[in-house]
Amino acid sequence: MAAQQAVKNSNSEYLFPRYTKTGTANANSASAALNKWLREHTPEGCVVHSFRHSMRDRLRGVECPKDVVDQIGGWSVGSIGESYGSGYPLDVLLKWMNKITEN
Repeated sequence: MAAQQAVKNSNSEYLFPRYTKTGTANANSASAALNKWLREHTPEGCVVHSFRHSMRDRLRGVECPKDVVDQIGGWSVGSIGESYGSGYPLDVLLKWMNKITEN
């Protein structure tokens, strides 16, 4: 729901344009900002990377195919063939994201 609201309120092709320059995402700046927020709002030791591990575990728990897991989490693919094409459409990714909230 938060992601839907963020997309609705964005007037850019990027959801978080402050973390992009010349069409390239600056993941380190985004990660640092999120970790700063987490330190103030979560128990000690919670970092963005923890959420990536949790996401992968939850997707495994609903038997999500590995290539879908990799696309959702932004992980690199294992072979060059897996990088061909434009990836899964958003409705397929949403289907798997919804499955982890059903449990």
